[in-house]
Amino acid sequence: MSADSHIWYPFTQMKTANPPIHIERAKGCTLYAADGKEYIDAVSSWWVNIHGHANKFIAEKIAAQANQLEHVIFAGFTHTPAIELSNRLIDILPKHFSKVFFSDDGSTSVEVAIKMALQYWHNQGIKKTKIIAFENAYHGDTFGAMSAGAKSTFNAAFQDHLFEVFHIPTPNKENMEAVKKQLTDLSKDNTIAAFIFEPLVQGAGGMLMYEARYLDELLSIAHQHNIICIADEVMTGFGRTGKNFAIEYLTNQPDIICLSKGITGGFMPLGVTVASQKIYDAFYADDKEKTFYHGHSYTANPLACAAANESLDLLTTLDCRERIQTIIQQHEAFAKMIRQHKLIKEIRQTGTIIAIEFKTEESTSYFNSVRDKLYQFYLDNGVLLRPLGNIIYILPPYCITKQELSKVYGAIVQSLDYLSE
Repeated sequence: MSADSHIWYPFTQMKTANPPIHIERAKGCTLYAADGKEYIDAVSSWWVNIHGHANKFIAEKIAAQANQLEHVIFAGFTHTPAIELSNRLIDILPKHFSKVFFSDDGSTSVEVAIKMALQYWHNQGIKKTKIIAFENAYHGDTFGAMSAGAKSTFNAAFQDHLFEVFHIPTPNKENMEAVKKQLTDLSKDNTIAAFIFEPLVQGAGGMLMYEARYLDELLSIAHQHNIICIADEVMTGFGRTGKNFAIEYLTNQPDIICLSKGITGGFMPLGVTVASQKIYDAFYADDKEKTFYHGHSYTANPLACAAANESLDLLTTLDCRERIQTIIQQHEAFAKMIRQHKLIKEIRQTGTIIAIEFKTEESTSYFNSVRDKLYQFYLDNGVLLRPLGNIIYILPPYCITKQELSKVYGAIVQSLDYLSE
């Protein structure tokens, strides 16, 4: 019996999966395994670790906070790290945001946003209960988040229990007029409560990317029909697209934004849902039934908030901003170099996120058989890349060096030769 025989791993078919790699320590972009092997973490450990592993500044801030206040109930009590984090988030978000609601992770931050939007109308006695989302969407694994996501193998067992959501195509040059008409038609019966979207990049859907100008037009339609707009920036937040938040590329703004993943630099779980004053005002009343009754035992955990505050300190440094720009430039050069390869179907890039779609005989799918071959190939070459079927993406920590990123690119080039054999 293996040492980890009592663990049930996520997104893993336990009967057929290879034994997991035991990581003993990590530093910067490098994971150090118990068997002596090393791996460049080119996906930021599921997109969370934006400043590198074991960052001493974040670690020191957590340690100091642990010796002062590790946790306190966040109903009827508050604490300095949460106050500081809420103020700092409001300072760097577009100006209409005003209230920060704390939760535990990306899925729950989305769950909170959906509940806020639905109760916003309920508190006013207005019957608006339907939601619109994009096709290929992924918003998390809790029930509201699954409902808003695309139907897939991941949530097939629960379809009978999910509430109805209208899904419209992700906009592009060819379909934009049709998508606008579809959104307009859906909005006419005045029962749409909210429109939720991943701005500019649909992550788990295959790192699918679309232009801000198209989203702007859809938001304009939603605003005209008094629909609450929710930006799921769990993945794109905190510099991933080249700006602090993807919504900074927009003229029209959402009413609610969901944040998690990179918020603590990958050190602690934390989610926040930030709302505009308009949303908050619908809950602010003498009537206790209009209260937003949602919370978690570890809401606004001081250690997580301390980590987030330090991560924001690092994110706003000139050094970090320059590193982000260097990654963007390296991605652009790499894309140019391999774009014409016979096995490359498409290359997509937004900021520090680059996705490379391989040509295969199978259709594009998370379960494309090339996925497992590529995953193991990259590990054998000392690189952690986690393909979405036949789509390879790089989403690195900002501290990655030019040499480390070149090694990641090199492994991808070698995999093209490997698949050509």
